[in-house]
Amino acid sequence: MLSQLINWRTGLAAIAIAIVSGTIVYSQYLARKIAGEERVKVEQWVEASMSLLNPDITDIRLPFKIISDNHDIPIIETNEKDSITNYVNLDSAKVANKEGYLRQQLEKLRGINPPIEYVDPIDSTKVNRYYYGHTSLLNEVRYYPLIQLLIVGLFIIVTVLALRGSYRSTQNQVWAGMAKETAHQLGTPVSSLEGWVEVMREDERYRDIIPELSKDVNRLRLVSDRFGKIGSSPQLEETDIIQAIFQMVDYIRKRAPGKVLMTVHTHGVESIKAKVSPPLFDWVIENLLKNALDAMEGKGSIDVDIRRNKGEVQIDVADTGKGISAKNINRVFKPGFTTKKRGWGLGLSLSRRIIEQYHKGEIFVKHSEPGKGTTFRVVIREA
Repeated sequence: MLSQLINWRTGLAAIAIAIVSGTIVYSQYLARKIAGEERVKVEQWVEASMSLLNPDITDIRLPFKIISDNHDIPIIETNEKDSITNYVNLDSAKVANKEGYLRQQLEKLRGINPPIEYVDPIDSTKVNRYYYGHTSLLNEVRYYPLIQLLIVGLFIIVTVLALRGSYRSTQNQVWAGMAKETAHQLGTPVSSLEGWVEVMREDERYRDIIPELSKDVNRLRLVSDRFGKIGSSPQLEETDIIQAIFQMVDYIRKRAPGKVLMTVHTHGVESIKAKVSPPLFDWVIENLLKNALDAMEGKGSIDVDIRRNKGEVQIDVADTGKGISAKNINRVFKPGFTTKKRGWGLGLSLSRRIIEQYHKGEIFVKHSEPGKGTTFRVVIREA
């Protein structure tokens, strides 16, 4: 699926580049052609204007027609000193009311096209200059590729987002299906183990091992319950976050090496309530604590900091382990990513799904420095 998405992106980019490149080349060809025709029209207009000043011409219908047919090309006539003597197709209201408007337009036209020079028919020692601009058609042809580029770019963005959404949806369905299937597969042997534990309770020979065995079976039931809730909408309950975290820290502490120090900071607050799914929330904290243990390789410290902040509960899990390299920080929550020799790389991915989709919160790497440790932050809404 990922390779197909990449191929789609490549194909779309190639098509877009081909379309835009072809359009730009063709539009530039049209622009040059229109610009050439416009210059010819301006030259004809100048010739017609000059012919009206010639007393030998008796039929002035053609010159008048050429002059009157120019409705859209702005022209400013100047003498050889660039003093303005005439203009056409400019805003008459602005010419009358806005000081310096004609001079501004002259400077603008001077930068667009080289002027057409014509010897004054009355005084051959003088040369008139005619500065002109472009028609709206030429401007549309020139700017069309930019508009098309914007449209094609938006099309590509929408298509890629749709494909990415489809890919993520499929990916989520795969992980959710795998989780539910795991829960289903665990259900039967766990139920059988629970039955055997009840049978063993009646035998005094197993009295000492029954409590520990029950804990392990209950643990398996909890794991099965967690996986079963992935892919469905879990029931959120008002839960004491501080108590839940203390219980999980105590559970992990008993299974951690003796050289790992684990502490919880609540800043004097004894209880913070939030609506969570207890099994899934515990799973997130457990994943973070286990990742911290794996990162420290047998020694160091883990600090869990819990505090309120503007209606939210912020939980920081900081370790003194090996840290995460900058290139991997954005990858740690992706399914399948792991730096361990053994592992599926699903713990943090499922944790993000639990916090963001089920609890509408956030989970991210707050800080990490190779060789010094990592801090993960979980943010959920306070009840």
